Amino acid sequence: MDVFSDLIRGVRAHGSLFASSTLSPPWALHFVDGAPLTLCTVIDGAGWLVPEGRPPELLRARETIVVRGPGTFTFVDEIGTTAEPIECGEDCATPEQGGTRHRLGWHDPGGDAGGCGDGQVYGRGNGPGATTLIVGAYPVRGEISRRLLEALPVVLRTDDGGASDAVLDHLAAEVAVDTPGQQVVLDRLLDWMLVCTLREWFDRPGGERPAWWAAQRDPVVGDALRLLHAEPAAPWTVAALAGRTGVSRSTLAKRFADLVGEPPLTYLTRWRMTLAADLLVEQDDATVADVARAVGYSDPFGFSAAFKRVRGANPSEFRGSRRPSPAR
Repeated sequence: MDVFSDLIRGVRAHGSLFASSTLSPPWALHFVDGAPLTLCTVIDGAGWLVPEGRPPELLRARETIVVRGPGTFTFVDEIGTTAEPIECGEDCATPEQGGTRHRLGWHDPGGDAGGCGDGQVYGRGNGPGATTLIVGAYPVRGEISRRLLEALPVVLRTDDGGASDAVLDHLAAEVAVDTPGQQVVLDRLLDWMLVCTLREWFDRPGGERPAWWAAQRDPVVGDALRLLHAEPAAPWTVAALAGRTGVSRSTLAKRFADLVGEPPLTYLTRWRMTLAADLLVEQDDATVADVARAVGYSDPFGFSAAFKRVRGANPSEFRGSRRPSPAR
């Protein structure tokens, strides 16, 4: 398992969080949920994405922008548009709230522009200057995927071209029809689009990529990272890791620290504590000793001390702070 695959595995599109809109000017959609990650891509036309507290970004056909929450954003036909912003959140795509899981075009060819949660519509069909926008809001599960968010800016964009072009072609074809199983296909296409977008952004020339991204390409450190992620509970020492990667202990220690920014066992401890944090929250019936063993600690007291040093609270305190408050 490589680092990127591990970090992105908890980021998945779900049906009620996908939407495709065909919009005719003037229009303004205010996305109010502040989702951890929102992917916006324009199939046809253009528009302006206006993130909260940041400069507007022009989004042309076949360009993609990813917005990191919790800030909200607005998508408008032009800066200073005369359109009244329509609040768009999860309710817009929830059947129980009058929406649909995937509303083809989000428009009524014979209707006027209006709201969404009450069954009204966004635009007037495919008139002159219409823009087709696809939006996917991603919930981010657990501490593992949070490490990916920490590596991203509030707004990142990729232009047309590259691996994501093929995904855009599939997306455009899929939203143009209404067929059984469509939601599953759209969800997976959106996941594919997000992965392609992030990989292209991390690989862009002159980019500020996280240390672990570049380190994955190193023949020695990349192998070491894959081993630590594939077998986090193994009794690793620097010597054992060096032996598995085919270099000396000193070579591995220096190359790992130079490329990743910290020694291999320090990285391993932080990764183990990230895994443990998710296990504590997701597995209510697991004891602290169970979680300790799952991440490579035979002694729960040693695990608790390491967890507190890295996370700032002992395992029981952390688990209690992440539990939802009882309903009144």
